[in-house]
Amino acid sequence: MAHLRTLAVLLLLSLTAARAQQEWATTYDRSGGTRTPRYEETVAYCQRLAAHSPWAHYTTFGISPQGRALPLLIISKERAFTPEAAARTHQAVVLIQAGIHAGEIDGKDAMFSILREMLVERRGAGVLDSVIILFVPIFSVDGHERFSAFNRINQNGPVEMGWRTTARNLNLNRDYMKADAPEMRAMLTLFQQWLPELYIDCHVTDGIDMQYDITYATELGPNIDPAIVTYLRSTLLPPVLDRVERDGHPIFWYVFPREETDLSKGMGGGAAPPRFSTGYAALQNRPSILIETHMLKPYRTRVEATASFLRGTLATVARSASALRRTVRDADARRVAVADRSVPMKFELGKEATRMPFKGIRLRTEQSEISGGRKLVYTGEPYDVTVPFFDRILTADAATMPAAYIIPAEWGFVPEILALHGVAFRRTVQPETLTVATNRFEKVRFAARPYEGRQTVTYAADPVTMRRAYPAGSIVVSVAQRASHVAAHLLEPQSGDSFVAWGFFNAIFEQKEYAEDYVMEKEGKAMLDADPALRAAFAAKVAADSVFARDPNARLNWLYNRSRWADERWNMYPVGRIDAGVLKGLHLQ
Repeated sequence: MAHLRTLAVLLLLSLTAARAQQEWATTYDRSGGTRTPRYEETVAYCQRLAAHSPWAHYTTFGISPQGRALPLLIISKERAFTPEAAARTHQAVVLIQAGIHAGEIDGKDAMFSILREMLVERRGAGVLDSVIILFVPIFSVDGHERFSAFNRINQNGPVEMGWRTTARNLNLNRDYMKADAPEMRAMLTLFQQWLPELYIDCHVTDGIDMQYDITYATELGPNIDPAIVTYLRSTLLPPVLDRVERDGHPIFWYVFPREETDLSKGMGGGAAPPRFSTGYAALQNRPSILIETHMLKPYRTRVEATASFLRGTLATVARSASALRRTVRDADARRVAVADRSVPMKFELGKEATRMPFKGIRLRTEQSEISGGRKLVYTGEPYDVTVPFFDRILTADAATMPAAYIIPAEWGFVPEILALHGVAFRRTVQPETLTVATNRFEKVRFAARPYEGRQTVTYAADPVTMRRAYPAGSIVVSVAQRASHVAAHLLEPQSGDSFVAWGFFNAIFEQKEYAEDYVMEKEGKAMLDADPALRAAFAAKVAADSVFARDPNARLNWLYNRSRWADERWNMYPVGRIDAGVLKGLHLQ
């Protein structure tokens, strides 16, 4: 009799689930897994879930350039729908975003399946006993509505999809540090308000053909706190990867072959710079996961693989929520205590490799009648190969943080962007003339074309010490804070994501004062006659640089910039580095 009752209960649950799936079917479901809902349909489904379930709350967290609200669905069994309420629950907050590249929209439909299970069918809802979910179904909402069947030539479905960039043609997953896009500024504000314990970013990868349905990446190198690495390696990833494989989806690390035509030469992973989601989260002391389904797999396969990964991740976080919370809080405390002043800025892969099995697709090369070169032809034939996997990430360049940075008040964009990143700062209440360590830039080169809407610049940054006047209201950033590594990457010129590298300070590279040639001819001769060392340097420059030697204006300007009238701030970095003694003596508000 008990056996019959169990069968009856299971049958009832099955019928209930089937009825719920029919009543709550999305565009994706009704199309047999070939289409994704438009923006308005997506928002309507979120609102319907929130109206149905007391565990769900729909809100928005910003406005796009074209006027669309950025949708956010908050899932909490305890109805902790604000950061303050969430903190009181002591639960782990997981932020899952889809559509940062709006053509890569698998995460939206995967999460809708999961949320229907939790909120309507009440399956898998035990996760919500210790996890709060923040779900952004579409991040790049304007890009999403640039809807077409011809937006992703490399991608096998959905039938129609969004565009890679925003309405302003910015790639949001290059914008985490410079924060030019209104959408990114909204996301950074959301991130700082909630400081989620885990950040998941859903994508679709381009690249080589292979057997894997899904790949993934997370930061495991020197750009993230070692205790977070331990949590990822030992607690989070093993059960998640096992679940995805058991669900029938081959999975591998998100890698790039050293030679596409010969996988036996090896695969390489790496550390993401903080302009990307995973690299950014690492600077904020938060683990993150990049999901990259494989572009050539059918849309339904990709969505199901993403859902499998997300289910496994949420279940594992639920089982380890206390450990995860403790791990990130301890990492925050170490930053506040300035346990280590060294901040990795650039990375390289070590020469050691681990040999790993890889499921590839055979290819051949043929002469192309179109390009005139050799073309790759994937045959569709699967094969297994053992490859060297280069995954040891080394620090190629690091900066040593001072006690604090000081930035003149006139650079008003600095405090605005620091605040978006949760970087604390104070202001001077009176003018200060200080001895600071800074940099003079040499070999300045501007990019020939804009990149992500900015004129980027490269340079050699030579350290100098100088006296400099800072007006009242100048910005002082102490490194004794949780977000110190974010500040360092914005303010240290050797960072590829610094303000100066992105072109925020380009005006300092412009020479604004000059000498008339007839004036400089006289002054220059007097300078050379009075200073043998200067004469020798000038002669060496003329002998070594034929272009310079043939350019009268360049020769005179070289002397002008070594004269008493030269602009001492030309090519000089306005950001100063100060020690603890100077910091202690400042009058700050």
